Amino acid sequence: MKAVVMAGGEGTRLRPLTINRPKPMVSLVDRPVIQHIIELLKVHGITDIIVTVQYLANAIQDYYGDGSAYGVNITYSLEEVPLGTAGSVKNAEHLLDEPFLVISGDALTDFNLTEIINHHQNSDAKATITLYRVANPLDYGVIITDEDGMVRQFLEKPSWGEVFSDTVNTGIYVLDPTVLEYVERGKLTDWSKDVFPYMLEEGHRIQGFVAQGYWTDVGTIEEYMRACSDYLQGRVNLPRLGHHIGGDIWVNGDAEIAPDAQLHGPIYLGHGAKIKGGVIVHGPSVIRDYTIIDTRANIDRSVIWRNSYIGERAELRGAIVLRQSNIRQRAMLFEGVVIGDGVQVGAGAVIQPNVKIWPSKEVDEGATVTSSIIWGSQGRRVLFGRYGVKGMVNIEITPELCAKLGAAFGATLPRGAMVTINRDAHYTPRMLKRAIVAGLPSAGINVSDLQNVPIPVARYYTRATAAAGGIHVRLSPYDNRVVEVKFFDEQGLDISTQVERKVENTFFREDFRRAYLEEIGRIFYGHNVEKTYTEAFLRALRPDAFDLIRRNFHLVIDYANTSTSAILSPVLRRYRVDAVELNVNPDEEMAFQTPIQFEEAVQRLTQITPVVGANLGVRLDSSGERIYLVDDRGVRLHPLRAMAALTALAMRAHGGGTVAVPVTAPRAFEQIAEQYGGRIIRTRATLSALMQIAAQQRDLLMLGDGGGAYIFPAFCPVADGMFTTVKLMELLTVNEMSLSATLAELPTYYLAQSRVPCRWEAKGKVMRILNEQYAERRVDQVDGIKIDLGNEWVLILPDPDSPFFHVFAEGYNEEQARILVEKYSGLVISLQ
Repeated sequence: MKAVVMAGGEGTRLRPLTINRPKPMVSLVDRPVIQHIIELLKVHGITDIIVTVQYLANAIQDYYGDGSAYGVNITYSLEEVPLGTAGSVKNAEHLLDEPFLVISGDALTDFNLTEIINHHQNSDAKATITLYRVANPLDYGVIITDEDGMVRQFLEKPSWGEVFSDTVNTGIYVLDPTVLEYVERGKLTDWSKDVFPYMLEEGHRIQGFVAQGYWTDVGTIEEYMRACSDYLQGRVNLPRLGHHIGGDIWVNGDAEIAPDAQLHGPIYLGHGAKIKGGVIVHGPSVIRDYTIIDTRANIDRSVIWRNSYIGERAELRGAIVLRQSNIRQRAMLFEGVVIGDGVQVGAGAVIQPNVKIWPSKEVDEGATVTSSIIWGSQGRRVLFGRYGVKGMVNIEITPELCAKLGAAFGATLPRGAMVTINRDAHYTPRMLKRAIVAGLPSAGINVSDLQNVPIPVARYYTRATAAAGGIHVRLSPYDNRVVEVKFFDEQGLDISTQVERKVENTFFREDFRRAYLEEIGRIFYGHNVEKTYTEAFLRALRPDAFDLIRRNFHLVIDYANTSTSAILSPVLRRYRVDAVELNVNPDEEMAFQTPIQFEEAVQRLTQITPVVGANLGVRLDSSGERIYLVDDRGVRLHPLRAMAALTALAMRAHGGGTVAVPVTAPRAFEQIAEQYGGRIIRTRATLSALMQIAAQQRDLLMLGDGGGAYIFPAFCPVADGMFTTVKLMELLTVNEMSLSATLAELPTYYLAQSRVPCRWEAKGKVMRILNEQYAERRVDQVDGIKIDLGNEWVLILPDPDSPFFHVFAEGYNEEQARILVEKYSGLVISLQ
C-alpha cells in the first residue's frame, strides 16, 4: 500500500519555529516531525511514499531527496497554491491506482497503521477515518459514529455548546481511489468539510476507527513542548535515535559531559553536544547536535536546537532556543520563551515569560524584554472570546496591542474601506480607542469616529452608512478593571468566527498590510449619527405610537449617567412624553457602576416608580443594549419574567407571530404562544447568535436573551434597550394593559440554575458521555445537551470561556427544580 504524507503545512501558530522551515521539518527531539511519520510507515511495511509539498517545499525535497537514504521511496507532489487536504491528494491522483493511506506529516503518533488498514480492508466502506479521543475537541473536527462504527455526523471545530463527543478526526485515512472522483482538480477542497459530508449525503459508507496509542497535532508552541516531553518520557512507541546511558538520558553519537555536571532525565543529547562543568539539566529537556552548555548554566524543561550556545550561569526554564542562537552569560529565559534562529541575547538579559523573539534579532546586554520582538509585542494565542477581545486595562489590553489590533482588523478589509469606531463614556476606552484609530489608517482603512454613542447606535450607523465594519471599546459591565473591544461586520452584527480567525492570524503573524503614503487611511467624524439613528427609530414605531403614549403613559427612566440620555431624552421631550428622568448627565466617573451601586440604583427605581404614579420604571445599562424593569406597583422584574411579559404583549398586539428565545428559557413561552396563536423558536444562549437569527429572519416579532437584551428585527437586528423602552410603552398602551396585569396573566414556571467547575481537559469527555447516555431523551439540540424528562427538563451547557458547566432545570415546583439541578450537577462532577 502507498502512503500520502501531507507536508504542505505553513505552521503559522508555531512561529517563530516555522519562519525558516515548513511545519513538518520542525525538529521534535531527535529528528524532524515528518521523519517520525516516515519511521512509523516503515515499521508497518509502507515504503512507497508520496509527499505533498507547498510552503518552503525545497526544504523537504533537499533534505530527503528520493528517500533512499532513509530506506523508503519518496515521490513529491507539488502544489503551486494551497489546495486543501483533499485538493492536494487529488493533485497526486495519477500516482494512486489502489487503496492508499493518507497521513499528516506534522503530527506525532504511534498508531498501529496495520490494524487501521486491515479494518478498512475488512469493511465495505470507501473511506476509513481514524479517530482519537481528546480532552479538548474545540480545535478539531468532531465525528459521531453509530454502534457499528459507521460515521453519522461531522462537526468542524465546534463551540462547546455544539460538542457532542470527544472523538476527533486525526486526519489519518484509508481511501479507495474512487473517492477522488468527488474532488474537483485545482480547487481548494477539504476532506472533512467538503468530501466526506457529500459522500454521506450520497449514501456512501464511511467507517470510523477509534485508534489506541499516542497522537497529537503539533500545532502550537504548547503542543510542541508537550509532544517533546511525552516523547522523552517514553509515551510514544516509535524508534528512538541514540543509546541510553542510564538515568533516563539518551545520547546520539558522541556527546561530552563534564564529570561534575548534574543531569536529571529524561534528556536527549545530540551528536557533538557539550555539557560543561557545574551545569545542571533537569528534564524533560532536549539539547541537540553541536550545542554547547557552558559552565554552571541551568537548563530546566527546555528545548535547544543544534549549533547554539548557552553561556556561563545562564538559566533557561521552560524555554525553546532555535538554531545557531547565542545566549550569553547570566541571561535568563523564562517559561514559554521562544528564541528564533540566529538570535543574539546579551549578557545578563532577562526574557520574561511567553516572549517570542523572531530570527536574527539582537537583545542588548542587561536588557529586560517583556514583549515579543517581531515588529512589536505579542502576548496571546487566542484573541477573541465570547465578548470580543477582552483583558485587563493597560496590562493585557494596552495601547500598543490596540494599535496592532486595528491594523490586523484593517488588513482583513479592502483597502480604502470605511470602519466606524466608538467607545463608552469612561476615559479608559477613550485611550484605547485612539490607539486602534492609529492602527486602522496604517492598513489603508478610513475611520469614521462616532466618539461616544450607545452600542445600538454605533451598530445601526455602521449598517446604514455602507461601512465595511465597526469597532466599539467599552469597560466590561461586570468588572471595571477589564476592557472589551467588540468588532462589527458591515451589518452591525458581531463578526463571524471565520473573520475572528483571520484577524487573529494576521495579529499573531504580524503580517500587517502597510499602506504607502497616499494610500494611508483618513480619519473623519461621523456625520449626523444621532439623526440617522433616531429617524429610523421613529419610523419603526406605529405612526400614532407617541400620541397614545403621551395621553396614557407616565415613565421613570434611569440613564445611568451614560450617552443613552443624549439619544433617548431628546426623543421623549420632543414628543412630550411624561417622564421622570434620572442620572441624565453623562459622567466618565459614573459610567461604570459596581454591582452594589447597580443594586442601589434599581432599588431607588422601585421606590420612585409607584410614588410618582408611573406605569413603568426602566434602568438602561451603560451600553444601551439592556434594560431592567420595574412595574407600576414598584416590583422589580426578573429579566426572564420581563421577557415573558414582552412576548405576551407583542403576540397579543399582533394576533400571534414568532418570537425567538434561548434554550435556557422555560416552557412557559410555548404556553404564551399557544394562548395567542403564535410560535416560539429556540436559539443558542448568546446574544450574538440571536442577532444573527434576527438578521436572517426579519419577520420575527422579537428576540430576547433572558438577560434584559431585546431585538426587534423590524427596526434593526441588534439588541437595543432604548428602542425596547419605547416599544414596551407602545405595546402596553395598544393592549390597554398595565405591566402588573400582564405579569399576573403569565403562566407559572420554576427554574433553577447552578455552575459546576470542570477542568478544560475533561469537558469533551463529559459531553461525549452525556450525549451517549441521553441519546434517546435529547431535545432541542441547539446549544448544549437538553434532556427531556416529560413535564420537566434539564440543560447541561458548557461555558465557552471558563472551566465550568452551567446546569439549568425546570421542575413542576421550586423544590423539584432545585433537586434536578443538584442531581445533574453531581452527574457532571462524577463524569470528570
